[in-house]
Amino acid sequence: MAPHIYQFMCLKDNFGVLVHDPETRSTVAIDAPEAAPILAALAAREWTLTDILLTHHHADHVQGVGALKAAFPRARVAGPRKEAAKIGGLDQEVGEGDTVRIGALEGRVIEVPGHTSGHVAYWFEEADIVFVGDTLFAMGCGRAFEEPPQVLFHSLMKLAALPGETEVYCGHEYTLANAKFALGVDSANEILRERAAEVAALRAAGKYTLPTTIAIELATNPFLRAEEPEVQAAVGMPDADPAAVFAELRDRKNRA
Repeated sequence: MAPHIYQFMCLKDNFGVLVHDPETRSTVAIDAPEAAPILAALAAREWTLTDILLTHHHADHVQGVGALKAAFPRARVAGPRKEAAKIGGLDQEVGEGDTVRIGALEGRVIEVPGHTSGHVAYWFEEADIVFVGDTLFAMGCGRAFEEPPQVLFHSLMKLAALPGETEVYCGHEYTLANAKFALGVDSANEILRERAAEVAALRAAGKYTLPTTIAIELATNPFLRAEEPEVQAAVGMPDADPAAVFAELRDRKNRA
């Protein structure tokens, strides 16, 4: 039975995501940016929080954990082993290849360092969904705060290798700004132009732009297309190492 996924806004532009397994009635929160909206979403659906899966240690992804645990003391908190000391209170420390469960659903942990050194993603292969935190965004990617850009590039390539139909849930609603930057370095990309127009219409209507899919990102996200001649030419680096092209793209986005 397919999981029920509910996505909503927290803080300024963070996504709250609840995943509910109707077979076992287990419910997981993906990150905990703000407790109040998460608790309200649970109450509205009469779901009981059983698990919290954390992607990385930044405050806007973990600061709601305490209040959620106070409301649901039996909820289990899983998070990256390499950031356990920074997060604190983890019931399960996870790393590359480990498994997590949402009731009957089994997910695999993928280490994706770059934005933070211990950042992880959670891939539920059978359900065709992956939760990537702040590593990959629609038409963009996170900043390389704690590791060199080349490390983040390698992490993005791990995500890019997932099946194309995989739905991607990201940590923030950044798509409109990302589309503007992407068009600046891949303007001849017809699929990107169509996607950018779709995103503009969605945001104008007050609708979310996520989830995206791996296939859509491979076609439209310049950070996943660093080996493409058009993208390399746009940054003046023809035939360059894709990791170096990525680093240049990330630097330009940092200054945009």
